[in-house]
Amino acid sequence: MKLENARVAQLLIPVADFDAGIAFYRDTLGIPFLFSAPPQMAFFDCGGVRLLVGVLPPGQAAQRSSTLYFKVDDIDAVPGALTAAGVRFSAKPHVVHRTATSELWLAEFTDPDGNPLALMGEVALA
Repeated sequence: MKLENARVAQLLIPVADFDAGIAFYRDTLGIPFLFSAPPQMAFFDCGGVRLLVGVLPPGQAAQRSSTLYFKVDDIDAVPGALTAAGVRFSAKPHVVHRTATSELWLAEFTDPDGNPLALMGEVALA
């Protein structure tokens, strides 16, 4: 048996400071908070995928995560709202791919621990 019917259920985002990690993902990004298991784990619901924001055990080096892309409906408005909340983007939203019917836009940023994150928006062409 292989993973052809599997789906991603949970992703770990390593953080150094438990409370600061909760505050960033819950308050700054606005991702719905599910529950916590202090002092190491907090869980969030991101469109049905659970994000585990966690402090690693002492002595275990953090391996930064792959970039998490948050698909948003309004790639123009969301970066402004997050910037106002203190998020620092490395670049303004920009087109990375075009088809005859749509454009794919990205806007990259990091969390306070340096984990790479991005907003992704698909814009239909008129």
